[in-house]
Amino acid sequence: MKFLDHLEEWLIATLIGAATIIVFVAVVHRYLAGYAIPGVQDWLLSINLSWAQELTIIMFVWMAKFGAAYGVRTGIHVGVDVLINQLSPKNRGKFVVFGLLAGALFTATVGTLGAQFVWENGAHYAVFNALGLDLTDVPEGPTTPDLEWPTWIVYSAIPFGSYLMCFRFLQVTVGFLRTGELPHHDHGHVDGLDEDEIVAAAKEMRT
Repeated sequence: MKFLDHLEEWLIATLIGAATIIVFVAVVHRYLAGYAIPGVQDWLLSINLSWAQELTIIMFVWMAKFGAAYGVRTGIHVGVDVLINQLSPKNRGKFVVFGLLAGALFTATVGTLGAQFVWENGAHYAVFNALGLDLTDVPEGPTTPDLEWPTWIVYSAIPFGSYLMCFRFLQVTVGFLRTGELPHHDHGHVDGLDEDEIVAAAKEMRT
């Protein structure tokens, strides 16, 4: 399970980091290309970065889908639980489990419908073509405007992200049934920083 957790975090961090770099390079390129610098302007104009916006949109879509699953696992999704917390522990537990299972059912439904859409949008053709099967009456599927990637690859974020989110809902449900606790994210905590060291350093600065 730790491997899946690290893979999830690595994927999200890589996507947001790469998207940020691409956007930065594209903006700087567009800005500098507007200056009539001999030799440099022609060279910049010869570089085609029209694909940058499309790629970053795709990356943010994938990041959002997997980020949603990460949010379920870590408890960072916003939830209105004022009324539920006023109930007795037994009744509160029932509502919590109901909400988690409802989330699992919803994401499983979205994942299944998304998988069907991806299959009909070109994945069917890609799989049959790779296996050397008959492609008669099997549509190849559209491609993206700038990158000319098969759109089914882009839309695969829906089933993959939704099924992962469904798994996280079930994982949290099992954990809650065992311990009675839900994942809780401390917004004041920063991963990678030792709070004791920070407090000690602050005391030294005051003295």
